[in-house]
Amino acid sequence: MLRREFLAGMAGAAALPGAAGTPLIETHVHIFDPELYPYHKLAPYKAPASTLKDYLKFAKAAGIDHTLIVHPEPYQDDHSHLEYCFANEGTPGFFKGTCLFDPQDPATAKRMTELVKKLPKRIVALRIHEQGKPGESYSCICDGEGPIKDRDLSDPVVRSSWKAAVDLGLAVQMHFLPHHAPSIYKIASEFRSGPVILDHMGRAGMGKPEDFDEVVKLAKLPKAYFKFSGVRYSSKQDVPYADAAPYVRRAFEAFGPERILWGGLGHNMAEHEAAKKVFDHHFAFTTEEQRAMVRGKNAARLFGW
Repeated sequence: MLRREFLAGMAGAAALPGAAGTPLIETHVHIFDPELYPYHKLAPYKAPASTLKDYLKFAKAAGIDHTLIVHPEPYQDDHSHLEYCFANEGTPGFFKGTCLFDPQDPATAKRMTELVKKLPKRIVALRIHEQGKPGESYSCICDGEGPIKDRDLSDPVVRSSWKAAVDLGLAVQMHFLPHHAPSIYKIASEFRSGPVILDHMGRAGMGKPEDFDEVVKLAKLPKAYFKFSGVRYSSKQDVPYADAAPYVRRAFEAFGPERILWGGLGHNMAEHEAAKKVFDHHFAFTTEEQRAMVRGKNAARLFGW
């Protein structure tokens, strides 16, 4: 190979996701091993196995530099499997994770503090699920029967849990339907020093158009991050979910390239290739440097990698 051909090849490689200076970071993956770690009795769904061993093999093949494990609902507030993933990650520091505790439980602040101290620099966010449809009443810890979700964000104990997360240096990661955006804005405005992560594009396509207006208003919070993941929830089409492009463009204009994260890179190479097609379609209008921010630079800065 001629020297100039070698150098040209190296220049091209440097621009690829995962190359030096342009990290590829997965910000939204669930890992399941129900045989090794059975699901919680209150699990709202039971996912098929997607094991740590299989994920690590895929991540290496895909060139993923780091991964944020979003602790999944089937395990509820038992983080044993998350700890197992940290202990068996192969490359030290490859993983970080979110936690799931009931924000309406007075014990949550203490339990969250204990977990963060037990796993230093590993837990980066408290995830809260707000999936109730318009007009539905909130669930309550007093129910004792259902999973941890759909709590009233105006509840004083929820506010205390949110404050505890911020005080611990954690983000609050919201998994919500778009009509909940005003309630999120109200409580997040009280704690502007803490990041707020908006999962799955706020499920933009699962509400009225005016509901997404409220999601976009969350960009006024200086540390609100829009996660480009779960695009299929906002589309009625197949990959690359082209009809969701207006949501992505509006989010880009509101949050800017510095506050958008990429999640959902897949669990195998076929899913990964599809995810890249979705990404390339929706960010075709941006510069390479802006795409590099979304692919990993923003996550590296936010989560301390």
